[in-house]
Amino acid sequence: MRRNLARIGCLITVALCLPPVWSSASAQEPEPTKRVRVELGLGTWISVGDSRWSHNASVQSPLGNPTSRLTYSDHSTNVVEFTAKVSVGPRFFGRLNIGGASIGGGRLTDDDFLTPDGGNPSLRTHSDIGGSGMYYLNADAGARILNFPNSRGSLDALVGFQYWRQKHEAFGIRQVSCSGAGATIDLDPTDPAFIPLCVPGNPPTPNSQLVISNTNTWYSLRTGLQTEYRIMRWLSVHSSIVFKPINLFINEDTHHLRTPSEFQDPSFTMRGIGFGADADIAARVYFTRALSGQVGYRVWWNRMIDGTWKNHLADGRSISFPLTEMESLRHGLTASLSYSF
Repeated sequence: MRRNLARIGCLITVALCLPPVWSSASAQEPEPTKRVRVELGLGTWISVGDSRWSHNASVQSPLGNPTSRLTYSDHSTNVVEFTAKVSVGPRFFGRLNIGGASIGGGRLTDDDFLTPDGGNPSLRTHSDIGGSGMYYLNADAGARILNFPNSRGSLDALVGFQYWRQKHEAFGIRQVSCSGAGATIDLDPTDPAFIPLCVPGNPPTPNSQLVISNTNTWYSLRTGLQTEYRIMRWLSVHSSIVFKPINLFINEDTHHLRTPSEFQDPSFTMRGIGFGADADIAARVYFTRALSGQVGYRVWWNRMIDGTWKNHLADGRSISFPLTEMESLRHGLTASLSYSF
């Protein structure tokens, strides 16, 4: 009996000292390649965003250049993201990435400019962002262009398409500043009534009042590189850099406090072309050959090259001016779990 117990104890000791079978195999020799391999992932992107635009209507004196700039800075955006990747053989893959979230809060800064103030805001107001959200879709196809020595990883090239839509709703108006020019210059001398840009000490609009709705949508071509390098048998580093050489955008603003007799819905429409870039970096831990988790950081950025700002009047007419700025930035921490089969 004692001899059997001793033998069992020896076997347990040897087993505990041996590394896991999947870890040893993955470190020494590559896993057999399946013809078709599927990887499904569920994750989150805890991000903050900044979208801004401005236009130039300075041909209408005394408006400045820029004439108006709106900046939507949001936070507490916890994206839920689903990823499906299908690999065919050792080289080719297709990937679909879908995400969406409600935007938890933030601030709209609305600046208006008059020529006498020399580029400083003649009027600045703040509004609270709430009741809005974002959605996106990435569809990519790629191929392996390089395998690292000793099965340490690979480098892939990809091309694809990105749809990225954000909606912000702003509530309440708090006047932050009103310059002397903003309070004393008559914006429409042809009107018998005196119409200034702002009135000092103007009381705030209640935070329950919806004042502006903004929706911006980007349609982008994507092309870039991604890589994964195995540091240890259970740990790797993944990164990607994607350039968006051309994108199209539509940006719509509805100002709800302006009377229907003045403007349509939307009040303003902006269209144009631009470019951008996306970047990801993450550490990936392999719990088994099939199950892994990763944490990292992601940045998305789009910027206008050329665009037009259009003012829609209630009588059906529209007035167009150059769009001088249109930019969207979003960045933050990422985390996900993936399972492959």
